[in-house]
Amino acid sequence: MNLIAAKRNEINKTQSELAQLCGWKQSRLANYESGRTPKLSDCRKIVAALNELGCACSLDDVFPPGADAETLVA
Repeated sequence: MNLIAAKRNEINKTQSELAQLCGWKQSRLANYESGRTPKLSDCRKIVAALNELGCACSLDDVFPPGADAETLVA
């Protein structure tokens, strides 16, 4: 489980806006928001983009420890 959508909605941004900052198509971000677990490097990219959009969040805020942690890959 992740909180990408919740954090994105806190700052009133669309999937397309966040995906564009990550250099992805909107559909890729939608997959992550719907439960597909991103690689650790992609998690970091998402958090960096959220922060750039004004979210002020950390990796642990968006991807809480223990929530699918065993499936995160480097």
